[in-house]
This record gives sequence, C-alpha cells and structure tokens, in this order.
Amino acid sequence: MKLLWKLIVLLSLVERLAGSGVLLRPMFTKQPGSVVFPIRSGESRREVVFSCEAQGHPPPFYRWKLNDSFITPRPGSRYSLMGGNLHIAHLNKQEDVGIYQCMASNSFGTIVSREASLHVAYLENFKTQRRSPVRVREGQGVVLLCGPPPHSGELSFTWIFNEHPSYVTQDTRRFVSQKTGNLYIAKVEPSDVGNYTCVVTNTVTKSSVEGPPTPLVLRVDGVMGEYEPKIEVQFPEVVPVAKSSTVKLECFALGNPVPTISWKKVDGASFTRKVDINKASGVLEIPYFQQEDAGMYECVAENSRGKNSVKGKLSYYAAPHFTEKPQDVQKTIDETLVWECKASGKPKPSYRWLKNGEPLDPMEDRVQVNNGVLTISSLNLADIGMFQCVAENKHGRIFTNAELRVVAIAPDFSQNLLKAQTLARQGGDVLIECKPRMSPRGMISWRKGKEALRESHRVMVLDNGSLRISNVSKSDAGMYTCVARNQFGVASSAGSLLVKDATVITSPAGHLDVTVGESIVLPCQVSHDPTLDLKFTWFFNEQLIHFGSHGAYFEKVGGRSDGDIMIRNIQLRHAGKYTCAVQTKVDSISIATDVVVRGPPGPPVDCQVTKMTETTASLSWGPGTDNHSPILSYTIQARTPFSLGWQAVTTVPELLGGKQLSATVTDLSSWVDYEFRVLAINSIGTGEPSKPSKKARTKDTLPRLTPARVSGGGGGRSELVITWEPVPEEMQSGPGFGYVVAFRPLGAQGWMQAAVTSPDASRYVFKNESIPPFSPYQVKVGVYNNKGEGPFSPVTTIYSAEEEPSRAPGRLRARSVLASEVEVTWKPLPWSNNRRRILGYELQYWSEKQKQEAATVIRTAGNKTSVLIRDLEGSSTYYVCLRAYNSAGVGPQSNIVNVTTKKPPPSQAPVKIMWNTSNSKVILKWDQVHALENESEVTGYKVMYSQDKHSRPNVVETNNTSLELSLPVNQGYVIQIKPFSEGGEGISSRQITIPKIADAIAAGAASEFSAFPTVNLAALIITARTLL
Repeated sequence: MKLLWKLIVLLSLVERLAGSGVLLRPMFTKQPGSVVFPIRSGESRREVVFSCEAQGHPPPFYRWKLNDSFITPRPGSRYSLMGGNLHIAHLNKQEDVGIYQCMASNSFGTIVSREASLHVAYLENFKTQRRSPVRVREGQGVVLLCGPPPHSGELSFTWIFNEHPSYVTQDTRRFVSQKTGNLYIAKVEPSDVGNYTCVVTNTVTKSSVEGPPTPLVLRVDGVMGEYEPKIEVQFPEVVPVAKSSTVKLECFALGNPVPTISWKKVDGASFTRKVDINKASGVLEIPYFQQEDAGMYECVAENSRGKNSVKGKLSYYAAPHFTEKPQDVQKTIDETLVWECKASGKPKPSYRWLKNGEPLDPMEDRVQVNNGVLTISSLNLADIGMFQCVAENKHGRIFTNAELRVVAIAPDFSQNLLKAQTLARQGGDVLIECKPRMSPRGMISWRKGKEALRESHRVMVLDNGSLRISNVSKSDAGMYTCVARNQFGVASSAGSLLVKDATVITSPAGHLDVTVGESIVLPCQVSHDPTLDLKFTWFFNEQLIHFGSHGAYFEKVGGRSDGDIMIRNIQLRHAGKYTCAVQTKVDSISIATDVVVRGPPGPPVDCQVTKMTETTASLSWGPGTDNHSPILSYTIQARTPFSLGWQAVTTVPELLGGKQLSATVTDLSSWVDYEFRVLAINSIGTGEPSKPSKKARTKDTLPRLTPARVSGGGGGRSELVITWEPVPEEMQSGPGFGYVVAFRPLGAQGWMQAAVTSPDASRYVFKNESIPPFSPYQVKVGVYNNKGEGPFSPVTTIYSAEEEPSRAPGRLRARSVLASEVEVTWKPLPWSNNRRRILGYELQYWSEKQKQEAATVIRTAGNKTSVLIRDLEGSSTYYVCLRAYNSAGVGPQSNIVNVTTKKPPPSQAPVKIMWNTSNSKVILKWDQVHALENESEVTGYKVMYSQDKHSRPNVVETNNTSLELSLPVNQGYVIQIKPFSEGGEGISSRQITIPKIADAIAAGAASEFSAFPTVNLAALIITARTLL
C-alpha cells in the first residue's frame, strides 16, 4: 500500500505539471565564475555579482552557499538574489572572501554549480619613508631590497634610478626579480652610484606605489677583486606548473667579471622552439606548458673565475577534466543502475557523488561507489532525483549532472508486441520472445489457443518470460498468447507459430582431384520447404567468395533450388576447402568439398654450388612442392655475364631423375662467373625455376681457343701488319690473357715471335727496314694466360707493306659532255710488279674559283680508265688531276688539265601547245623555244607520253615544233614536251591531259598560265561529227 500511495502522489504531480508544458529537469545554462575584485583607495562603491542561470520545467528556484554554508538573503542585508544571480553589496574583504556555489532545484531534484572563488586585490603604501645607504666597493655585487607593502593580487616591479622617468634597464649586469621585487647588480661600476626607488604595481587594480629611495654609495677603501659567480636569484627545488599555462624561471648571479647565464635540461634533451631564453634578463619562459616540458632544469652562471649552478624540477599538473559523463536514464522498479564517471588529471582525480545537492549516502548495501562508478540495485521510487559526479584533485573540482527516473507502470505490449508470425523448422528449436513494459516486474504466463500452456521437458517458459520449444513438431503450430500481470494491471499479446519442413543438402560431401587449367563444377543441391526462399553462400577456406571478382574464375551455374558453382581454368591457388552454406528463414546448413589441384612442381629450393673445377660445377638442391604430382626429373640452366639469358647445360648424370638432388655440370668455360638454377618436371609440366645460386667462378686453365680470321697486309713502308679476331673474354680461360704473334718469310725455317699483352688487341705491326716490300710471309697467332701458352692458329700467308705507286697516269684527257657533266679518260699503269700494286685511281677536280686544297675527290677501284663527273655548273672552267693508289698510299700527281663545260640548256619550257585528234592520230604543235644569250641553242625536242601519271613514259625525239603520233584515240594520255641542246635537256612543259574521246574529232590547248598542271578544260573545244 505504501508503494501504491507513492505512485499515486507521483502520477498526480506529473499530471498537474504536464498541463503547463514539457517537464524538464534543471540544467545550468550559466554558472558562476571566479572573481578578483580590485579595491582602490577612496572608492566607496564595492559591489560583486555572481551569475547563475538554469533551465527546467517547473522553473528552478535558487540557493547559494559560501564556504559550504547557506547564504540567507534578507531585506536590508548585503546579499540579494535577482533570478539566480547573487548580488553582494558593500563588499567586506574579511567576510566575503571564499568559495561560492549556486544550487538550482525543481520537482526533479537539485543540482550544484561549479565552485567560484572571490578574492580582493589591493595595494597599500610603503610604511617607511627613509632607507639607509648601501655602501659597496667597485667591482662588488649588490642586492637592493624592495620590501613591497601589504597587498593582495599579482604585482610587477620596476626601479627608478635617481629620478623619474629614468628607469633601470635590465641587462647582463642588472636584474629586477618579478618574484621578490629586488634589484640585483652583478658588478658595481662608478656610474651606478645614486638613489634607487622601487616601484610596485598591482596588475589587477592597476595602482602603483613608490618606496623610499635607497642610496648606493661607492666605498673608497679599494676595488673588489675578481671572484666566481654567486647565484642570488634562484627558483624553488620543485615548481608545480598547470597544463597549458606559462611558467617563468628566474636566475641571476653576482660576480666579477659579470657572469653569463645559461640554461639546460638535466636529461640532455634540447629545448623546443617555443621556449624563450632571455639571456639579458636571466629568465627562462615556457608557454603552453605540457607533460613533455616537465623535468629537471639547471641554471648555470659562469665567468673566468669559475661557475655555479642551481637545479629545480618543473612538475606537471592538470585540473580534472571529464572523459566520460553519466547520462540521463529512466529505469523501472527493481532494475539496477550503473553510472560511470571518468576524468583525466594529474594527480589522478578522486570521485564522489551528490544527490539533489547533498552527499550520497553509500551506507545501504544496494548503493555502491567504486572509483567513480555508481551502482544502485533494486531501484525504487525513492531513488528518483538529480545526481552529480564530482571529480577533484588538489588543483580543481568539476561537476557533471544526470537525472534518474524510476517509473511504475502496468504491463504494456504497445512497444513490444509478439511477432505476428514465428517460423520454425520441424525438429529444431524456437524461441518466442515476450517483452512487455511493466514496473515492477510481475508474472508472465502463456496460452496455446484458449488453453493454458503446460510446461514440459520440451516446452519451457524462461525467467525473462520468453517461451522456448525444443524438437519442434507439426503439432506445435498454432496461436500463442503471452499474459503479463503486476499489481497495476494485466495485458497480453498473441502471435502464431508456423512449422516448416527442414532444409536438406542432397549433394554428398566430397573430394575432387583436378589438374591446373581444368574447369570443374562444385555441386550444392537441396530439398526444402517449397514455401521458403533459399539463399546460397559459398566460402573458400572460410573466406566469402565474391562472384565477379577473383579474376572471373568463379561462376554461379545453379538454379533456384541448387547452388552449384563452376571454377574455370583452375589454378594451384584454388586448392582448398569449399563450403556451400544454405539459409532459409527457419534454418541454415552447409556442406564442404575438398579440392586438390595438381600442377607443375613448385620451384626447387636451396640451389647452391658445392664445388668448381676448370670446366665443371657440382650442384645440390632441395625439392620444392610437387603440387600433388610426383616429380619425375630435373633440368639445370646456367647464366654468365656473356650469355643471352639462361641456357640449358649438359650434366652428369645426363638424365636427372625425380629423386636426384645433386649433379655435375660439364663443358663450362674456364675462369667465368656462373649462376645456376634448377627446374622440376612432373607429368603435368615444367615448374617455375629455383632462385639462382650465388655466383661462382670456374678455375683458370691453359687457353684452348685460338684467334679466328688471322690475316694481314697493307701498312706503311717496311711494315708487316698482322690482324686477327680477338678471343672472347669468356674463352680466355684465366687472368693474364694475351697473344703470341709468330711470323717468318715464306720458305724460311725459324719463326720470329712477339707477345701482345692486351686481350682486346686485334693487330700487330712489325716494322723493320730490312722487310722487302710486298713480300710473302707466313703468320700464326697463339694465346697464353697466367697458366701458360695455348695453341696457335693455322698458318696463313700474308704480304708485307707495298710501296706507293711511283708513276703518274698518262694521257689525261677531259671533255665536256653536257653543261653539267665532264668525261675524264687516262692511260692506265701496269697493275702489279714485285714491289707494288695499283688498286685504283684518285681523281681530283676543282673550279677556277677554288684552290686545289678544296678539290672534290673521286676514287675508282680496279683498272678503270674513265670517270664521268656530274652536277657541274654550265659555262664554267674546271681543273682535273689524277693519281694511282694502293694500300701504301697514293702515287705522284699527273699533269693538271682544264675543261670548260658547255652552255646550259634552255631555261624556257615549250608554250602554246595545241593538240587535236583525228581517227587514230594525235597531232601536237607548239612554239619554238629560243635560248638566252648564256644558253646553248635548241637542237630538238623530246615528246613524252603515257596513259597515266604513274606509268613509265614513251619518248619520241623531233627537230620540229610539231609532231604527229599514231595512237588509239579511245585512250586518255598525259603528254610533256621538253627541249634539248648540246648542254643537255631543258625545262619540261606543263603536263597535258588528252581525255578519252571515242568516235570523235577533238582539239585543245594547254594554257600557259593554268593554275593546274593539267589541260585547261575551259579552253577545250570538242567538235562532233556525225558519220552517215
């Protein structure tokens, strides 16, 4: 009854509030912030306002706490509320300073704002009016004390020297500490004597006060000697620094000479770019301080007398910051609430919970708080309210809010009706869920049809109210109703159960054995309930097959009731386990098929050379995968820097069986780097080669190959030139390769020899004045290397160098043939004698405008006695001379003869060409071509005709300006006419096209100015005559 009474009260409250709008829990939209209030002398108005604003429905009302005690605003008091804002009038710096919090409440509960501090800032005057003089020696260091007056708020310090506005400038010798306000002079100089006044400024109130002046007097009893640095300004051993704040470390030393200040991190790490080191003022500044900036810092003061240092640790701290917040939640009676609250910070934050602004009492067993996690079990209506998680460390405290609603309701299926239809397969299990909304949880019962459902070993109602039926049969089909009850009411929901036939795969699980490149079908055929749709899914080695990818190897070939797939052009990588999964709305089954793919062997492994001789290599290797077909044999291939790719080699044994894992490669070249690889062969084919062996070199031996094409001859006087084709590097058989050249006069007994040390040499010249010209010699070329000499090539006969021709050709004649051509003739020399040969003649010609050095040279071969010089200029004089030549050089020059070329042919083409046809004749007429003054007279004309532009023309010569051609007129013709003279052929006329005209008489003319090289059809006159 007590619970029912609470529910009635809650429901009536909800109904009353709902009439005025949507119900909302209190939620801060504005929270108070900390205030530093400046108090200035003579200022009477001292008023502070803390803001606080929250939304909610009903509208929240507000209360305030100062140092955890409630503030009670009364009429006439200094405290008043305007909305949620707290106004403090006539601020009292003793009574009002502290921590303030705003509390906002409505019918949902109470929330507490963040903490806001109130501090006052002020600066009083200095108490003393005079200070005693400070007496120091020159070179001594001194500290002038500031001694700021009573104050609150941050201060800044400057010093006046003698009188305003002469301020002390900070440098390496003078330093004003912003921590103590003192002035430090590292080494006093005579110019420092005077009065010093400390000026203190409150950075909040912006007010400043001046202290009494301090006289600095120089003593006359001597000058201070040099001494090592003494650090007077230093930072604490531990400096806590807040995250993202700016920290400044001060360090300054007295000393003579003036010390230099330097900074470093003790761990040796370099400073980041953001660190500012002001060496002139002895300040290290680190903005935006982060975890990586923490550590031990050292200030070093150093001069010529020594050095001193101080160390201090910058410790990183961070106020709490929420990383996980509890969210508003609605629960039913007897449920369990778990709220998790997490915050980052350093040191690690601690947690506590508030309910409606008051500390949560965890004394009850059902309420537990563990490291920020709040757990409340067996919820009831009394747990309703506003909860706040408070995360705090010594650097700060933060709050987050969440609402807990606990509801009491009668059973309700409106949000979770039973499924209208539930499908199950015969012989399987089925679960019919029943999830009504009700609080507290009551009783759940089931009906089948109109009968109460009886539980059995097969039919069970689970603890959560759902119905489970095992080994379903057709008789289990029907209408099922779930009935839910609690003290507030009863509700039910119904749905039908349909029992379907089980799906069965009729294809047997199998094992397929295939060869690379074949195409196979994997069957997946089923029997199933005809009212259910099937879904086929295939997996390869438990990975889903995406049809259309995989290089189009996989293809679905099944129909509606079977899921067969085809694998086309199967590869080794397709071997494995294939699973066909069949799914309906009531069941799912699968079948697997193992596919073995046979293919050529994989590459052999670990191919290595075990021994090398001059011409053999011993190899060993390991077998690769046989890809399900036994390895029948192996082949070996070799590669050298000189070979074109990999080449097959001969081995011992010649045939390498499938069990053979070593062999000897024979017939190798000596002193050559080899790589070897092995290929395996089975009944399917030849597999991929092994990785190449490491390079190995055969041993050196005597060279065996002799130079090819040994020959010679030619050269200069008294020389014997011997040539050969060099031995390839891979056939030189060892280092230190060279040639032995042997030669002797034909018929002599002994051999003369010479060594040629370059393996690339292909020529040797023996020079001796005693060598007669053009004498036969027997020569042979041998080989050698560091191992010794090899064989010689076969003996061949060559001739020593011959002498140059000793006579010039006679009877040199030159005559002009055409304007551009000259024919030159001469009497030949005897072809050969004992000392020399004539291989041909060298002709030089040049114009009268040139010198002989620029002459053009034409060489003839053999016993030729004439040359035609072409491409000459007409009406020009040319000079010609001739020499004989052989392999030794050229002989003496003949007499120089001159010749003048004929005048050029006419430069004008025939014009006014007329033509007509009659029966089988073509008659042509044209104007006479007249030669210019510098041209040769026309002696005739050449008429060229053909049936098209591309066929070879026929040529007819005539001395007249007309010509009659006997040609069939039923053909078309292309005709050109050119003049000729003793200077050659002139310019051709334009092409004349005579069209094909049958049984007619036609006439025409070629236009002199036609833009086309064809007949001007506009000038074509055709006269037709009718034959009677």
